[in-house]
Amino acid sequence: MQKVKHDNRKKRPYQNGHNRNQQKPAYKQSFKGNRRPNHGAQDGVNVRVGQNFPLTIKRLGINGEGIGYFKRKIVFVPGALPDEVAVVKVTEVEPKYIAAKVLKIREKSPQRVKPLDEYADTVGGFELEHMTYPAQLAFKKDVIAQALEKFQPRGWTHYELRDTIGMDNPYDYRNKAQFPVRKIGDKLSVGMYKRGSHELVDLPVVHTQDPATMKVIRKVAELLDKLSVSIYNEDKNRGTVKTIIARVSHTTGDVQLTFVTHTDGFPGDTALIAAINQALPEVVGIFQNYNPGRTSLVWGEETLKLWGRDTIEETILGKAFQLSPRAFMQLNHTQMTVAYEDALTALNLTHADKLVDAYAGVGTIGLTLADKAGEVRGMEIVPEAVDDANDNAARNNITNAHYEVGTAEALFPKWQAQGWVADALIVDPPRTGLDTALRREILRTKPEKFVYISCNASTLARDLVDLAQVYQVEYIQSIDMFPQTARWEGVVKLTKRG
Repeated sequence: MQKVKHDNRKKRPYQNGHNRNQQKPAYKQSFKGNRRPNHGAQDGVNVRVGQNFPLTIKRLGINGEGIGYFKRKIVFVPGALPDEVAVVKVTEVEPKYIAAKVLKIREKSPQRVKPLDEYADTVGGFELEHMTYPAQLAFKKDVIAQALEKFQPRGWTHYELRDTIGMDNPYDYRNKAQFPVRKIGDKLSVGMYKRGSHELVDLPVVHTQDPATMKVIRKVAELLDKLSVSIYNEDKNRGTVKTIIARVSHTTGDVQLTFVTHTDGFPGDTALIAAINQALPEVVGIFQNYNPGRTSLVWGEETLKLWGRDTIEETILGKAFQLSPRAFMQLNHTQMTVAYEDALTALNLTHADKLVDAYAGVGTIGLTLADKAGEVRGMEIVPEAVDDANDNAARNNITNAHYEVGTAEALFPKWQAQGWVADALIVDPPRTGLDTALRREILRTKPEKFVYISCNASTLARDLVDLAQVYQVEYIQSIDMFPQTARWEGVVKLTKRG
């Protein structure tokens, strides 16, 4: 077996909603403080867990949950829509909020539709599938408006918030599926966990996934069962296969398959590989990722190639990129292309511009922009990612782009000492936003052209509190990277103040 170098990219959350320790709802992040018993009398609102009452939904929160008020206390209700009157049941009482679930909707919103996915109101990844698509797009524009109102960066009331760019078909877009597999009784199940629980829901169909990924996942699960391959049992902390991961190339249709295992050995892998080869010719590479023990993390540190090609190839704006199992790539190829094209337009590069590509990963952004710039220098803290970025530059015959391992506080001064000062900057940080050191270097060096690609409206608005002291926000273009979910993505054009 061939060991594959560790190539973890961006620390982004798991995007298939299957992680059992799912991200806390927005209201739990916003209202932190000491826990109190589950009653509301201490704040003048007498309410208890299990209590039912009617509630009018006023708006949606940033996680897509309905928001209403019970005796002036805010109530969060997942699955409820604005202008609906619902009978809700209290599930949690905290000093600053109440959480509840819908029992019955008395007055439905005209924006409510029946979800395509049977379990859309049960598992993660479908938070808005009960909402018309135009209403989803409007909500995602409102998400950034809510965040700006909360943080109030300089000039925020005058920012141009552009309508969200949606998809012609807001389904079948996720190019990667990573689903846990468990034996429940005599049945092998593969799917996602119910929200807030560790109960696995078997999912034969997921309409947001590329059909190729679901075909492979379901067939592989069938083969695991047929060949009696050892499946991980978390209660007993033994067994082998934990998770099945399938990624398809939008460009070629090739599929990369990875088994995440509890054991470093893989009993039965030879017979399994032979069966996969026969049943799924689109699978061109099969890997094992070793991740022992009870953990909420899907990936372990070590990946081995069991069979086939080391990578699959994806093309973005005419540039070819090789993807190993853990290489980061946006899950929505169509909307990723839209975002990169908008970023290119916003930067308005010339061949005299020196461009910094921060949070570079394998170079997907900087290399797609290199034709328009004079020189691109990228920074990334993962050495393997830097190697891949430079390899991708060579594969595409790009000679004016170079990637280095390092942080902003190390590389910006180093480059300046070499007489190289950036004219333009593009950043695409994880959901945590810009790290403090990079934000400080941006404010110190003040590149003339600046584009911020964000996947979190809240951390973007927070970062703009500092950035807007030096830069004018020309516009924020929301892009629906994840239809049927509450996830937000946007491109921000900033220009240096005079």
